[in-house]
Amino acid sequence: MVFSSHIFVYYFLPLLLVVYFNFPHRARNALLVVVSYLFYGWWNPYFMSLMLLATLVNYGCGQVICRPGASRRARRTALIGSVVASLGLLAFFKYFMFLTHSVNSLLAWCEPQLPVLRVTLPIGISFYTFQALSYTVDVYRGDARPARSLVDFACFVSLFPQLIAGPILRYHTVAEQLVARQHTSSRVASGITLFIVGFAKKILLANTVGGISDEVFRSASPLPQDAWFGVVAYAFQIYFDFSAYSDMAVGLGRIVGFEFPRNFNAPYLADSITDFWRRWHISLSTFLRDYLYVPLGGNRKGPARTYVNLATVMLFGGLWHGANWTFVVWGAMHGALLIWERAMDKKPWYAAFPRPVRVALTFGLVLVSWVFFRADSLSDAGDFLAAMFGLAETPSGSWLLAASIYSPVHLLAMAACVAVVVQPRQAFDWSSRPLRVPGVVGLLVLFVAALAVMSTQSLNPFLYFQF
Repeated sequence: MVFSSHIFVYYFLPLLLVVYFNFPHRARNALLVVVSYLFYGWWNPYFMSLMLLATLVNYGCGQVICRPGASRRARRTALIGSVVASLGLLAFFKYFMFLTHSVNSLLAWCEPQLPVLRVTLPIGISFYTFQALSYTVDVYRGDARPARSLVDFACFVSLFPQLIAGPILRYHTVAEQLVARQHTSSRVASGITLFIVGFAKKILLANTVGGISDEVFRSASPLPQDAWFGVVAYAFQIYFDFSAYSDMAVGLGRIVGFEFPRNFNAPYLADSITDFWRRWHISLSTFLRDYLYVPLGGNRKGPARTYVNLATVMLFGGLWHGANWTFVVWGAMHGALLIWERAMDKKPWYAAFPRPVRVALTFGLVLVSWVFFRADSLSDAGDFLAAMFGLAETPSGSWLLAASIYSPVHLLAMAACVAVVVQPRQAFDWSSRPLRVPGVVGLLVLFVAALAVMSTQSLNPFLYFQF
């Protein structure tokens, strides 16, 4: 089920809220578990069994870890079992086909080759496996108390607002909220505000500029200006699409009493790649830092080890996004830039320039990396970069592409994206403030406009559903 769909907005959400706020407090976690499994199973009921398996395995391992009198060996074995089971589940469904194709490509001369098993990627598996795994790690480290019950833990893993595309929750950040949480009119109002803003960002901005990027990336060889326009459109699309989901998730969480972490903080105002990763997909970057970078040694074992750790984390982060060499290159590029800045005391080579220039240069580097993220293959990415820098042959009929992507609607949407992107205060910042009458009216107008436009669009899932 998609937040930006008729079934969710007109039926699922209103019915849920009516039932939830009339349900006994002690049973609300159980209700959320049932609702979340229904929400998740809307795509494919069979996928619910995988989420249940991840839940039972990690809860069981957590019980062994926190059992009174458990030996160090038993606790460590339970932790290893949790890690192997969680990452094994993720690796099989997300990377088995990728690894098989890669091996077959290397052994193209060899007969017979490895058989290719078609594996369907369960939606959201990258998110809920990380969340379930964080529980056993936090309990093992002593950073969190064990879950009060299996129902509470299942609620944590399956919470429908952020189940499919984050933000990635860590158990210790919501453990107390699972036991007791506040439901106030101000929090509900704040949640509704953030949900509507995210809904509008998805429908009015992300989906519209997504049409530009799709047209340009489908083009055989766009002109340089068209290629740049297309990749800027994709940068806006992925930001407004993903941040919209995060806004809607945080907003829905507030409505039912949870406070989820912030996931974006004006990332395109970053003045270095290091700063960019403090602002972009914050829940993932902090997860990788605390559960991979720090255990590998972080920056405590000298510069060379620090650089290796950074490269490892970014390569893993790239692969986490998808089983394709394009994501590996994307992660490697960001890793190389982070290593360069680390060697320069966390400053880019353009650190002496004025801040607007630093922001523009950082955005340019991010744009180049987005080409690999968006392209279907490395060869496609190479062709697109060649077009961007004027190294490709001039195509015939390029005016047809220009007529399509530079339409008034597209130009208006791009201008709106620029206006929102340059604002340092994002929806997460001002949504917690009470709105006055003009603000309420403006919010309702925005919501009605988004609903009207949604009725004219085909189903357009969030981009991060595929990760």
